Amino acid sequence: MIKLQIVGNLGRDGVVREVNGKNVINFSVAHTERFRDASGNQQERTTWVDCSYWTDRIAVAPYLKKGTLVYAEGTPTAEAYTGRDGNNGVALRLRVSNVQLLGGAPRAENGGVESTGTQEYASQNGAEVGDDLPF
Repeated sequence: MIKLQIVGNLGRDGVVREVNGKNVINFSVAHTERFRDASGNQQERTTWVDCSYWTDRIAVAPYLKKGTLVYAEGTPTAEAYTGRDGNNGVALRLRVSNVQLLGGAPRAENGGVESTGTQEYASQNGAEVGDDLPF
């Protein structure tokens, strides 16, 4: 078995769907690597991973907001595709077995901190934010 561990920021909010009576949370994670090429020029490469988390613990879904830093691990697959522009590419997918929020609120477009909804979700559900999170 191959196991992949990734740390990155969510590229979109998590979406819960029911498929054949089972729950799945779909989200994408981006990791940007910054490096210098052979000429000494600063380069940047972003790797996107499409994630599917099959779980009954869907209470984590409201916390999976765009920009949130997460750790995810699971079994990877790669699928070849042809884009609209005719170029070939490979999509990296992860069947998630474990996901953890790594803290920090996502950054808003204007440079301020954007609410992740954690406090709102907890207060609506009678929970305290902290050690009593449902995951």
